[in-house]
Amino acid sequence: MRVVTISATYGTAGSVIGPAVAERLGVPFVDRAIPGAVAEELGCTLEEALAHDDRSEHGLGWLLSGAVRLPTATFGGVDVYLPGSMPLPPEDFVTHTEGVVRQIALEQGGVILGRAGALVLADHPGALHVRLDAPQSRRILRTAEAGGLDARQARRLVEDNDRARAAYVRHFYRADPSSPVLYHMVLDSTSIPVDACVELIVTASTALC
Repeated sequence: MRVVTISATYGTAGSVIGPAVAERLGVPFVDRAIPGAVAEELGCTLEEALAHDDRSEHGLGWLLSGAVRLPTATFGGVDVYLPGSMPLPPEDFVTHTEGVVRQIALEQGGVILGRAGALVLADHPGALHVRLDAPQSRRILRTAEAGGLDARQARRLVEDNDRARAAYVRHFYRADPSSPVLYHMVLDSTSIPVDACVELIVTASTALC
């Protein structure tokens, strides 16, 4: 079964490239299903799981990066968001997220966006790990064009998202998500057309299997 993990900085079309690669490989695109599966395992609400998800707006990564302030409690010397009356520490959500990602990789394969997939599945046989990145100036331009935003709004959106996603990986995995040694491929999807990025990823994944 084919497995591709994609780490994407904001404005690099990860949510477009991921599904296109999955369709070409005939495997599921796994993104929104992950917090739902985590919520089911933990017996909490989807909202609570999303609050600890690295891809969710105002999720745990946003709190760790200081991008937003949410109701918090202290856990292990770190202020963490515990929604509602849910007493589980963030580490439980991350552990269950890792379990869901590994189960998907083993049982059905898929294209997994975010969730530190390259680290979680670093030893998974045949898994291809991809990083989508580009100079911030081009990502800001793409974000402004796609969302009808001015440059200031787009810059803030890109910077906040980048900080949040990087904070999640650094906090829980003590790793820099921008490090190229974590990936088989690093692609600039603001320079290389999206269709070409998809083709490169599909070709590389096929070669690994």
